[in-house]
Amino acid sequence: MSGIKPARLIRAQDEGVSFRQRFTPQSGNLTFLSCGEFTVPAGSSSQGFCLPRSESLLFQWEGTSQVTVEGHEFLLEHLDTLYIPVGAEFTLANRGGESARLAQCSAPASIAHPVHHSRFLDISKREDRIRRLKGKDVFLMFDVAEAADRLVAGYTFFLPQQRSWPPHNHTDQEEVYIFIEGNGAMEVYENEESLSFVHSVNRGDMVTIPFLNYHPVFSQAEPVHFIWCIAGQRYWVGDKNKAFMGGDSGRITT
Repeated sequence: MSGIKPARLIRAQDEGVSFRQRFTPQSGNLTFLSCGEFTVPAGSSSQGFCLPRSESLLFQWEGTSQVTVEGHEFLLEHLDTLYIPVGAEFTLANRGGESARLAQCSAPASIAHPVHHSRFLDISKREDRIRRLKGKDVFLMFDVAEAADRLVAGYTFFLPQQRSWPPHNHTDQEEVYIFIEGNGAMEVYENEESLSFVHSVNRGDMVTIPFLNYHPVFSQAEPVHFIWCIAGQRYWVGDKNKAFMGGDSGRITT
């Protein structure tokens, strides 16, 4: 009988697309944000994924991926981001020769906003999307110009021997920092007297930042790059409070 497809053997050791949950709101001491990462081996593809009550951002960390969202395909290259609306099904594929890795941040949402693909090569050439601070550059990858319920995100690139300044915290935003290059240190604290969270951070580490915590980063002998993803009110601190841009003010609360 023609048209019958042959069987396939999938070995126990064969690689496939995998998802690793890194934290949930409960385990991260947060209200909204969840985070995980996808590994997409060369030549692999996934089943459909869907978060029926959350919007998501994918960050292309390593390699390249093809992400199909409800029939529309997007090629994600290094550091690209893709916004996936609440309830939208998506699949992942890797047609390249090297394994791909993506970080995913999610937060509850009720409105299905449009899919949005931000290409890092484009954003990195747009001065309206770059905030140049002393010793560091901030790239606004998914900003308030893009529609979402809660999410805002970007990258910060530190030169060596730099620190976050001035100290700042938020009354209406929680965050995660995902370290993607280099190694350095980070503090998270309610006030200086209670400063007990001081850790070295390396590639692949994540730090959650609950409401009202100061959260400086320190680079050391090499550059440090990290993803920052916010859930809550939608703004970037330096756009809301211009004193932050000068780097010469006291503590800032937004």
